[in-house]
Amino acid sequence: MRVGMGYDVHGFDESRPLILGGVTVRDHGGLAGHSDADVVSHAVADALLGAAGLGDLGTHFPADVVAQGISSLQILARTATLLGDAGFTIVNVDATVVIQEVRMAAHRDQMVTRVAEALSLDPAQVSVKATTTDRLGFAGRGEGAAGIAVALVDGGPSR
Repeated sequence: MRVGMGYDVHGFDESRPLILGGVTVRDHGGLAGHSDADVVSHAVADALLGAAGLGDLGTHFPADVVAQGISSLQILARTATLLGDAGFTIVNVDATVVIQEVRMAAHRDQMVTRVAEALSLDPAQVSVKATTTDRLGFAGRGEGAAGIAVALVDGGPSR
């Protein structure tokens, strides 16, 4: 068994839709980035890649690739394939979105479903939570959002 951790941050861009965990959150501007800037999915992908020792998001999905319109759910699906090809099985993922002004409770179940589908997992293997920073730091000032994730994988080339 191996554990990985992922972290992603994007600043707000009011001209774009806000996409978190593959879900479009209405009534709030989005995040700036080369792709859809989904901090939840990016953090999960990085956690999975780290757990498997397969590098990081930038290694497998450089800016010129994500600039071509790839969605973060596609990034998750491709990440799951990379892990499977390397002999790993995803046990579970746990993600937290750090965002001050947007209330996430109404979107949580749909985010769990979307992330689970992209990774070909049962929703019981995926957790998505949200928190604020009590108005401290960049997220607390409403300048952007962050995603933090851990992932547990089993297997690998030696098994």
